[in-house]
Amino acid sequence: MQVLLLRPVPRNERFGLGPFFRIEPLGMEYVAAALEAAGHTVTLADLRFTRSVEHQIRACRPQVVGVACMHALETDEARALVEQVRRLSPRAVVVLGGHAAAAFPEAFFDSSVDVIVLDDGERAMPATVAAIERGRTLTEVPGIVVRTRDGFVRTADPGPSVSLDVVPVPSRRHVEGWRRQYACLAHRPTFLIETARGCPFRCSFCSVWQMYDRQFRERSIEAVCRDTAEVGDHVFIADDLFWHHGARSEALATELIRRGLRKQWVLVQSRVDTVARQPALLERWRPFAREFDVFFGLEAPSDDGLTRLSKDTTVERMREGIRVAREVGLGVTGNFVIDPAWGEHEFERLWAFVAQERLWQVGFTILTPLPGTAYFTGMQPQLRAREWAQFDMHHLLWEPALGAERFFELYCETWRRSVLNLRGQKRWWHWLREVEIRNAWFLVQALRRSQKMLDPRHYLAEHRLAPSPGFPKPAGQVTDTAAPVKTRRAPQAASASPT
Repeated sequence: MQVLLLRPVPRNERFGLGPFFRIEPLGMEYVAAALEAAGHTVTLADLRFTRSVEHQIRACRPQVVGVACMHALETDEARALVEQVRRLSPRAVVVLGGHAAAAFPEAFFDSSVDVIVLDDGERAMPATVAAIERGRTLTEVPGIVVRTRDGFVRTADPGPSVSLDVVPVPSRRHVEGWRRQYACLAHRPTFLIETARGCPFRCSFCSVWQMYDRQFRERSIEAVCRDTAEVGDHVFIADDLFWHHGARSEALATELIRRGLRKQWVLVQSRVDTVARQPALLERWRPFAREFDVFFGLEAPSDDGLTRLSKDTTVERMREGIRVAREVGLGVTGNFVIDPAWGEHEFERLWAFVAQERLWQVGFTILTPLPGTAYFTGMQPQLRAREWAQFDMHHLLWEPALGAERFFELYCETWRRSVLNLRGQKRWWHWLREVEIRNAWFLVQALRRSQKMLDPRHYLAEHRLAPSPGFPKPAGQVTDTAAPVKTRRAPQAASASPT
């Protein structure tokens, strides 16, 4: 069959680190590879960089259109894209997938989407397309939600999670026409690699472990090596928890280096306690890249703050992990979560911690209940968002304890004390001397856009809350053809990433 896969255009580049992170749609590339292995013809269009939807549909004439919704902030754009596809290609079956769609399919129950994928996309999408091709009833396909005349129906449990080696390496050829657009900080083009999926920890604000039931799956070393050999010199490893399985990680590092598969720059994501207890493993990985950065979910500068977020670590372990990473020669970056319940004392404590640990390359996001988490379920009656774009972790979804004006003053001061302070300790030329000449203009543009993060007026102009709580409003109902199932997301790039 003719299948068109579409990546919508999100609105996440106004604030936060969006200007610095434009990442390839790795999950869609895996789905494309799975569909092609099943004999289907696939066109993948990242609408951030390609020609219009109208052009894609005219050129492809698809029988099935897959739309990705990777993050909650993209929900409105994904819904609008579904409606546009329905108008342009009324006979095509429209399938919605991605992390946000699987985490909270209810957000799409009043749209004209035909299928919402809950299971891993590499398995569910080929099964769905095969059912369409053979004229089978879609409610027979496990791990999806199907729109019927009687409403939305959740199908049977698909069974054990799919092995990550079932599908071939991602079909990256689909994005080569705009490869240079994919960037991470000053590194362009940046390639994404996934060596493992899932996380066994239980951070309250994260939906990954809840969707995967705290499972952790790994790709074979051979598959990872083959994928690594095909990508360029700047790599973001999209695993939610790198170095988790020490013995396997050491074996992977050994084989990559034995094959001479070394890179110019690599970024991985991990936990401070995972790093703190394995300095020898980090030493083994260090030769893999000339520049090797690690992104930590630091989250809070105090033990009580870490406990409230169910982080299952301590500030002392955080300090130890930072120290170990630096001693090995890794660049340390990361993120803190700022709670709208904070007073001025909590902001001052954060500033002191950042200064003491010399954390000049960290980000700060506002605590946001993401769909798919128990935190979202508990907070849903209090949310006063007007649209899904406000779930970008740089908007307030309810009134903060300090009031919006004072909160944003302190929030912007937090950014001014960190990596983006171009009028402070880090000037333009400090950035540019670390960048390849060909990427300098891209970095300058990103830094100019990011300066809005230092001005509370820009946040206040965006601070529009609904007059009454409760978001989103109920859209529809879902019934089950079998017992309730545990949802699993379609694959994506780095759900816990800075994006």
